[in-house]
Amino acid sequence: MIHGYKVVNLQELIEEVGEEFAKDYLSKFSCPLNQDVENFLKFKAIEFSKQGLSQTHLVMASHKKKMVLVGYFTLANKTISVSSKSLSNTAKKRIGKFSIYYPQIRKYVLSAPLIAQIGKNYTDGNNKIISGDELLGIACDKVKAVQYDLGGRYAYLECEDKPALTGFYSRNGFYEFDRRALDKEETDLDGEYLVQMLKYLK
Repeated sequence: MIHGYKVVNLQELIEEVGEEFAKDYLSKFSCPLNQDVENFLKFKAIEFSKQGLSQTHLVMASHKKKMVLVGYFTLANKTISVSSKSLSNTAKKRIGKFSIYYPQIRKYVLSAPLIAQIGKNYTDGNNKIISGDELLGIACDKVKAVQYDLGGRYAYLECEDKPALTGFYSRNGFYEFDRRALDKEETDLDGEYLVQMLKYLK
């Protein structure tokens, strides 16, 4: 249990109840504020988990004497490069401990888990059971647990350039370090790029 919520690895769910049951269970997830988040869980999460591309974690809570799905997040291991121009002097000293600096390109290269997807479940009003801050906090705690065994102190994510999103992540300790052009298959997203944001996990 984390913060009073139960976190279940999707791969464990598949192993316990079977892939067809898991698909049916995930098909009831709804996130009208972000179609990409909804579509990933319904149509991609299981396959990505099986292939080892990423691991999805379901966040459950007790509600009216039964466990309900209130949200999820997906983690993937990535290597990123961070321009020194986007960092304060304090951030440079901190990130320098966990990265390799290449002076010729003025970038730090480090391994950091990507919070690839995160969203609340609006089905039956389950989104009201957990706040966005709590869900993001659970995702960051999971990253910290992984890094306790593997090392590292950073997590990063990508989001659309919308004040509601960038403001939410900034409030939770993330800061912008770069932008990435959208891939051709990222059709559920607005704009031409994603804002990349980084957080130091204490």
